Amino acid sequence: MLGRSTIFFPLALAILLALITFWINLTVEQQGPKIDGSNRHDPDYMMNNFVNTQTDVAGKLRYVLSAAEMVHYPDDDSTVLQRPRFTQYATDKPYTQIEGLRGYVSSNGEEIELVDNVKIVRQAFEGKGELQVATEKLIILPNQDLVKTNSPVVITQAPKTVIHATGMIYDKKNRTVKLMSRVKVHYERPTGAALKTTKPITKPANKALSAVSPTAPNTKVSSAAKIAAKPNAAVKTKKSSKKRQSIRMKSRSKNE
Repeated sequence: MLGRSTIFFPLALAILLALITFWINLTVEQQGPKIDGSNRHDPDYMMNNFVNTQTDVAGKLRYVLSAAEMVHYPDDDSTVLQRPRFTQYATDKPYTQIEGLRGYVSSNGEEIELVDNVKIVRQAFEGKGELQVATEKLIILPNQDLVKTNSPVVITQAPKTVIHATGMIYDKKNRTVKLMSRVKVHYERPTGAALKTTKPITKPANKALSAVSPTAPNTKVSSAAKIAAKPNAAVKTKKSSKKRQSIRMKSRSKNE
């Protein structure tokens, strides 16, 4: 009869070889790429002159996203745009147009990122001039009407206002712009408004009191101006001084 060790030794050896084979296969699968193509970042379709239009529940136009070229990648469901342009519309509000050299759209379409020479143009409205923003990276949240960036921005407000800052949040719904840090503003007063507020002097220049406003009762007038306004005042003072001198001479002669 065969002993127990003779029976269990081949069985244990077979189990050990099976475990080693399983471990080797698992290690190779973790380190090596899959051959089914799931790890490859290859596009599944592309389109030239791409245009995507979004409307609200009432059928009104909300925004239009266009690009010279659109490429979609199935591994992460992302979209890459070349020369994208995003135009947002709203009822009774000016439209806003954003463009750049490259763009990326998230898988759910909730976020659009534009990079390289990004420019925002908001049309003029209600007496306000056109607004332009230049930056290198911008994130658009279409459903929230928000545009934000952490990069430096240069904002130009017509006619002559220039703002430099780092970081910005543009809320189109509330028409507000929030600047995060390092804000520098250069403002020039419009020439037309300055001319309207300046009133020409029409009073003759030979009157010394013509510069004094009649609506300012507390204005103090110098003694020189009073004398110039009353030319006879100087003559009267000279005559009075002569009379005093004559009286003094008479009183001295009597005493002598």
